[in-house]
Amino acid sequence: MNIGYHILRPFVTIYYKLKFHPTIIGKENIPTSGPIILCGNHKHTHDQYNVMIVTKRVIHYMAKDEYFKGPYAWFYKMAGCIPVDRTIHDKNAKSKAMEVLESGGALGIFPEGTRNKTLGTKDEVDLLPFKYGAVSMAKKTGALIIPFGISGEYTGKKGKLVTRIGKPFSVKDMELEKANSILREKILKLMQK
Repeated sequence: MNIGYHILRPFVTIYYKLKFHPTIIGKENIPTSGPIILCGNHKHTHDQYNVMIVTKRVIHYMAKDEYFKGPYAWFYKMAGCIPVDRTIHDKNAKSKAMEVLESGGALGIFPEGTRNKTLGTKDEVDLLPFKYGAVSMAKKTGALIIPFGISGEYTGKKGKLVTRIGKPFSVKDMELEKANSILREKILKLMQK
């Protein structure tokens, strides 16, 4: 099931590092085993690679189903992404995501639900309202949440694109609203450092 991911990962890593020269801090915060959900802000179509290139774990990112209908559908399928129909409450996508977590895997989610295009200046930091999927699934499965914050620009210049990966935390004893609020605060802090 993960063969495609392991084939693609080295090529994506080389391409991504050469093109964007990202600085990634905190990769040691990604556990090497057990169910985890990686959650970060979403500003660019390449955001997921900032985390994927620093861990050997297969990360199944939830992605809009439009990606699975275009010319690069093969890539998203090989990469193990989970298609999400954003026009409905997609129970099929949630079921596949839960399977990943229940088998001890890694899931990637952008809690904003879409790319954030609201920022007016490079210094402005804000997030769209968070969906509850990440904290809900973490609570149900006991998965740890790993927050990450992406700041800077995809310019290709060294030091311009920075991703900070925070420490894992559990939401199993929290109400969903509080858990979502804490996740949002953690991602904002990681974006602002």
